[in-house]
Amino acid sequence: MSEKDTISIHLVREALLQSCASEAASVEALSKVGIAPELLLQPGARVSATTYARLWRLLARRLDDEFFGMDPRPLKSGSLAFLCRVAMAQPTVAAGLETGLAFLSLMLEHLPAQLVRQQSLAEIVLLETEPEPRRAFSYFTYWMIVHGVACWLAGRRIPILAIELRCPQPDFCDDYRVMFSDNLRFDRPRTRMIFSADCLDLPIKRSAEELKRFLGHAPANILVKYRDPDSLATRIKHDLRQMPPDIWPETDGLAANLCISASTLRRRLAEEGQTYQGLKDSVRKELAIVWLAEPQISFAEIATRLGFADASSFYKAFRKWVGSNPGHYRSLILNETNRL
Repeated sequence: MSEKDTISIHLVREALLQSCASEAASVEALSKVGIAPELLLQPGARVSATTYARLWRLLARRLDDEFFGMDPRPLKSGSLAFLCRVAMAQPTVAAGLETGLAFLSLMLEHLPAQLVRQQSLAEIVLLETEPEPRRAFSYFTYWMIVHGVACWLAGRRIPILAIELRCPQPDFCDDYRVMFSDNLRFDRPRTRMIFSADCLDLPIKRSAEELKRFLGHAPANILVKYRDPDSLATRIKHDLRQMPPDIWPETDGLAANLCISASTLRRRLAEEGQTYQGLKDSVRKELAIVWLAEPQISFAEIATRLGFADASSFYKAFRKWVGSNPGHYRSLILNETNRL
């Protein structure tokens, strides 16, 4: 794992919030894993994902709780390993997820969960009964565990289409957008994670040796790489968001705006594992998902906003991006009164 894979100091503070009873305990824990305590006072500071993982494991051992003491019932040490073992024994990712969620629902008092499949979309819903929502960090820690295990079971990354949370938006959520999805919605009636259902029928083919390697690197291996804010791809996506898609420049025009040649633009993006078309599709998908959550915006208007010739072209592109048609996705997002 590259040292560019970093975690904000904000998440370090969140991990310490309930885990360490005193400032002295926090300082001692940080020093033991190689984090300078004075970094807590620097809002822009970051630590490597491997260092954050060491802190995670240290706090879990000390509390005998792999959920940082954020539920009345501790998620005792070894729970993640047991979850993986029982899940990998199932025939498909869907069965593995259902088994894993059932285990977590038994272990955690306040976070029972259910996997729901609706045609080409799937959602994991937290069936909370407590009137007050959890902290955002609690929810995202839960999603990190569940999504990380699901990706390992599937043998590939499962793109998250949206995450809705009951809690208010925290002061800092940049890393959450990187780890999970740009489409985070707060103050919602339910907490749920929405993704394409195409991964659910994949067979699980994991060995004991693969499990050992996975657990040996957790949780660093389930943290998404930090996106370099100075990368060319990040700059281009930022610029695309500032203008209507129907006036986005072609490759030659973009290269001219950046004062480089088209061949240099393609080469530099390739070095970052990107293409200009892929960046445009990514921003279009991001905008479409946001606008589909607004019922007053028609499909035809979304198509026009995104620069498509007609609604049919938008439908075709959305199915390619998400695996679902826009109508089905909108009905799932807006069906907030449905109780499972």
